[in-house]
Amino acid sequence: MNKIHDNRAWFLVVPVVALVAFNAVIPLMTVVNYSVQETFGNNVFFFEGVKWFEQVVHSDRFHAALGRQLIFTFTILAIEIPLGVAIALAMPRKGPWVSVCLVLMALPLLIPWNVVGAIWNIFALPDIGLLGRMLNGLGFNYNFTRQPGDAWFTLILMDVWHWTSLVVLLAYAGLIAIPDAYYQAARIDGASRWAVFRYIQLPKMRRVLTIAVLLRFMDSFMIYTEPSVLTGGGPGNSTTLLSIDLVKIALGQFDLGPAAAMSIIYFLIVLLLSWIFYTVMMRNEDRS
Repeated sequence: MNKIHDNRAWFLVVPVVALVAFNAVIPLMTVVNYSVQETFGNNVFFFEGVKWFEQVVHSDRFHAALGRQLIFTFTILAIEIPLGVAIALAMPRKGPWVSVCLVLMALPLLIPWNVVGAIWNIFALPDIGLLGRMLNGLGFNYNFTRQPGDAWFTLILMDVWHWTSLVVLLAYAGLIAIPDAYYQAARIDGASRWAVFRYIQLPKMRRVLTIAVLLRFMDSFMIYTEPSVLTGGGPGNSTTLLSIDLVKIALGQFDLGPAAAMSIIYFLIVLLLSWIFYTVMMRNEDRS
């Protein structure tokens, strides 16, 4: 008996293909198109080849923004991952306080990003902000609008406050998924708290921590709204991260060719570093 193929089923995937093309392929192709052309208005374009890519790659401005971006990303990863795991370990596993803790942890994640930037902008103002007045009252010469070090301190503190909750929730999900039999065996063996964490909890959380590291890396590397509202990239260019610099080139200077080339290079850096993170962490998983 011959099997009958009904090709009309392919029409069911047409909406998905159209949606993906509209959301991803067409914008990406538009950026690629701009990255190899120059325009002087009136919708007239001139082919420039890889000129803009060479200009961006050899640009001191791009190198400086990339350096600031790497410092910011690795600093917040070094703080948020261990801090999130520590908070998750301290949270109760059973009882009425579980719901209270989970809701409190989720609250920062529910606040819109531009609101977070505005909140911390007001909170850290040296004259009227609670944080600014408190630090100056303690004898620190704190002013994040004028001093680069204070701007970096405020920016990192804001990101830690906003996004550590995500690490906490993921780590907590990994912890409560560990069967009680592991803890019972550890108690029978007289294992210390550190031994339980080192040989039971940490290996069992490795997959969720991999997700947490990847999510926080990608998000922090592409962050724009919060630092833009908080510092605007200043004072000077001290907190001008890659995303802020890209917007300045694209919308401030209206250099569409260099901005498009920088967007593609930016995307490839995120893709490459994410792949490296994933490969290294999953290789350790295979070894364990």
